[in-house]
Amino acid sequence: MVYFNCDYMAGAHPEVLGALCETNLQKSVGYGFDSFTADARKAILDACGLEVGEVFFLQGGTQTNKIVIDRLLSRNDGVLCSDTAHINVHEAGAIEADGHKVITLPGLDGKLEARDVLQYMEDFYADDTNGHMVRPAMVYISHPTEFGTLYTRSELESLAEVCRKYRMPLYVDGARLAYGLCAEGTDVTLHDIARLADVFYIGGTKCGALFGEAVVTRHIDMLPRFMSLVKLHGGLLAKGRLLGVQFLSLFTDDLYMRIGRHADRLAMKLKDGLIEKGYRQYIDSPTNQQFFILSNEMIDRLSECLGFELWGPRGEQASVVRFVTDWSTTEEDVATLIALL
Repeated sequence: MVYFNCDYMAGAHPEVLGALCETNLQKSVGYGFDSFTADARKAILDACGLEVGEVFFLQGGTQTNKIVIDRLLSRNDGVLCSDTAHINVHEAGAIEADGHKVITLPGLDGKLEARDVLQYMEDFYADDTNGHMVRPAMVYISHPTEFGTLYTRSELESLAEVCRKYRMPLYVDGARLAYGLCAEGTDVTLHDIARLADVFYIGGTKCGALFGEAVVTRHIDMLPRFMSLVKLHGGLLAKGRLLGVQFLSLFTDDLYMRIGRHADRLAMKLKDGLIEKGYRQYIDSPTNQQFFILSNEMIDRLSECLGFELWGPRGEQASVVRFVTDWSTTEEDVATLIALL
């Protein structure tokens, strides 16, 4: 079998695993108060171009979204996002379970548009009954989106401007951030994300780590008593240095970006191969997630020797499928897929 199901089927990138093995017998204090984690924080702030900021390490994406959103919102506040956002579709009501309504707006290719956020906010405050309604008090986006699409710098600037106008934090889910930063043609850098997002996270689980996400904010007071809230949610890792070691490795010798460039390059090769064979894209993604429409007959045949995912319900004659590349994807994997098609 050759697998394109997702970008976390393999373990850790060899350089990350090597760092874990090399430090395995070194003893350190717990809960992220160790020297590895301190060095990882500094490396991340330096990469973000931030002289002042905070970095917190958590274990997974849903856990990160749940805890960050819970910290940023008051109990009777809601979060604005695209209708296809991960927190709305694929997080099992984790945000609502903490008492925060997920307020959706129609997305364009998975992206939330600043003009729609502005219109929603204007309408909300123009309604004399808004005291009986859930207040939209932050904006959530992901970069890349659930469809692998990307925001431009100007789109992010427009969203940040609306958020500043209404004093709402802009939060960016970066579960696949490496693949967005390394996509051909993007004008968004890590410095841009750090400058425009009030809080964001750098994904490790889907970008070469065994597990782990790094929450970053340039506002040192925006996430008060965050460690305590992480503990409340059951997310505080006693062996916190395992997160620090991994992220220190990812941000040494440009590994994080090397992983992103590798996966994106092979995804473009995969995309070009499918298009040359006449297969139709469902959406044009410049990142490591590729979406195509295949006949159900072809899907059934491919499933015998390839791993991939249906994207949504199966259609009557054809369905949308997703192919995903990562650090462990090889040239041979992509060649096998194209040859089978």
